[in-house]
Amino acid sequence: MRRLAGLLVVPLLLLTTAACGSDNKGSDSDSGSMKNGLPAITAGEKFGEKPTVSKGVGNPPKSLKVNVISEGKGPVTKNGDALQVNYLGQAWDSTTPFDNSFDRKQPFELTLGAGQVIKGWDQGLAGQKVGSRIMIGIPPELGYGAQGQGDIKPNATLVFVVDILKAVTIPKTAEGTEVAQENKDLPKVGTNTDGKAPSLTIPKVDPPAKLVSNYILESQGEAVKATDTVVVNYVASIWKDGKVFDSTYQAGKPANFPLANLTLKGLKDGLVGKKVGSRVLIVAPPSEAFGAEEKQGIPKNSTLVFAVDILTKM
Repeated sequence: MRRLAGLLVVPLLLLTTAACGSDNKGSDSDSGSMKNGLPAITAGEKFGEKPTVSKGVGNPPKSLKVNVISEGKGPVTKNGDALQVNYLGQAWDSTTPFDNSFDRKQPFELTLGAGQVIKGWDQGLAGQKVGSRIMIGIPPELGYGAQGQGDIKPNATLVFVVDILKAVTIPKTAEGTEVAQENKDLPKVGTNTDGKAPSLTIPKVDPPAKLVSNYILESQGEAVKATDTVVVNYVASIWKDGKVFDSTYQAGKPANFPLANLTLKGLKDGLVGKKVGSRVLIVAPPSEAFGAEEKQGIPKNSTLVFAVDILTKM
């Protein structure tokens, strides 16, 4: 089954790519000062500041190690939360970061414990308070292992400084007022709120020529903006044969969509303006989907149908 995550301009950063590199030249000092078993922050130690991290000294830790640099006063993070963080990543034996979000001025979002990031992140970020700055030492088996990734060498121990900006509990389902589905020429979507996949029944008629975005369950949440990252559950089908080509329910975890990076225009436009907490039917004609191009096994000129629960936004 093809995943819509592949339609993002930038793949999920820490799991599928080791970043785009960094323009940082690193610290001129490799004195390798250490603190509590991990390299010390030699500049920019406060929450919100871009840190400079020294080179590790001696053998790196063989297991995950987490140091709390400064503890926040927010709620404690738990698996299933949607997190927003800033971070800087560096190899143990280097003074040059391989990636950081501070320079991009764009925090990174993930769902904790959902396998969207390397295991060291999922484990190291759990149980920390929002507003905290932590340093995580990650051995290879909880990072990129023997294969490495991009600028990260095989069997590298990684060091991350992470600022936990925000944590949001993700609901299991959309909830709201049922909206009548009276148009017989449009797909019908189930209204169950038990956390299971809603039914999606496509009529045996020609698909609409224009984008459709209709409430199935209308919540009273905030409207989604084009710059938001939304956490969603969805079922996605091809109109012609009704075949499901993607489903977060089958994957067993919701998806994070930074809308600014979502290239499927119909899906993005169908979500923008809709209320968080709602269930939405989106029908994207070929002009709002992949047009005359076959993509990820989806035939060219396909009309795509989505039943989307907008669970939360960051």
